[in-house]
Amino acid sequence: MVASKKHLSRGDLRSLINFLKSEECEFDVTLQFSDPKEQPELLELHRLVAIPALIKLEPKPKQIFAGSSIFQQLKNWLPRWEQEEVLTSGLGLNLTQTDQLISRTRKELLLEDENLRIRQENETLTDRIESQERLLRMVAHELRTPLSAAKLAIQSQALGQINLQKLQEVIKRRLEEIESLSKDLLEVGTTRWEALFNPQETNLASIAAEVILELEKSWLNRGIGINTDIPLDLPNVFADQGRMRQVLLNLIENALKFSSAGDTVDIRMLHRTNQWVQVSICDNGPGIPEKEKQRIFLDRVRLPQTSNKISGFGIGLSVCRRIVEVHGGKIWVISEPNKGACFYFNVPVWDNQNKS
Repeated sequence: MVASKKHLSRGDLRSLINFLKSEECEFDVTLQFSDPKEQPELLELHRLVAIPALIKLEPKPKQIFAGSSIFQQLKNWLPRWEQEEVLTSGLGLNLTQTDQLISRTRKELLLEDENLRIRQENETLTDRIESQERLLRMVAHELRTPLSAAKLAIQSQALGQINLQKLQEVIKRRLEEIESLSKDLLEVGTTRWEALFNPQETNLASIAAEVILELEKSWLNRGIGINTDIPLDLPNVFADQGRMRQVLLNLIENALKFSSAGDTVDIRMLHRTNQWVQVSICDNGPGIPEKEKQRIFLDRVRLPQTSNKISGFGIGLSVCRRIVEVHGGKIWVISEPNKGACFYFNVPVWDNQNKS
């Protein structure tokens, strides 16, 4: 069994190991455990493209089971092994016929093993391609925010709305954001995106105020109003400050995109239970059709009725979903066509205890 300690804590693998040790298995089994971190050469030796993996070494031919259904794969093969054991013992059968049957069974094993290996390699390559596509879309989307802010600052300075010192401060801050983002994106190539999160005690109301101020020109110049309903006693949350800012920025920016002069965007925060703070951002835009409500949180999904009018990459809500889910929360939308949309998400409350 080639598996890490994390893999061995899974219920399906524990059931598999208990089965192999039990009399129900009907075979004498010698089971050896190997951690790929300590013995990485095993991956190349056995041509493993996915772990955890269970490798039958003896009797030959070697056979490999891998992926999320090892136990079921093994159960499917047990009757064949039992048949081969009976054939090998001879039990009154013609030896020539027995040899032919054994040969055929072993060929089936080899073909099945090769087919499984090719299928696993194909799945791995597909996952890598999709991961790279997600990374590229993330780069395009996340770089857009600081670059847009820098562009607005340059325009404001040209119109005399801010002085040169203020412009330099804004440009410096945005360049620092791009540098930090670049480091994160480089790290994404070698680790899970979710591993970049650094949750801590966070004041969600302060982050919302910063985002509203940052987008001030977007709503004031277009005659859009912003209403906030945030209790003074709202508890702090356990969250990554930068990622929460990203969620609020995306959702408020989206609400402004779909709003017209005279509309209002409502931002509310509510302490729903002892465990969660719920945030809602509502607009008076065109709304979302029922069949699109779940799809919009997937990558590269844009509503057909607005895709020609509103720019974007169709990834903002997907990023929001991933961020909220990594925090253990949930994001959803309530909407009717031509009656606006309300996006909701919840975040865990900080409880003054150490968090893992």
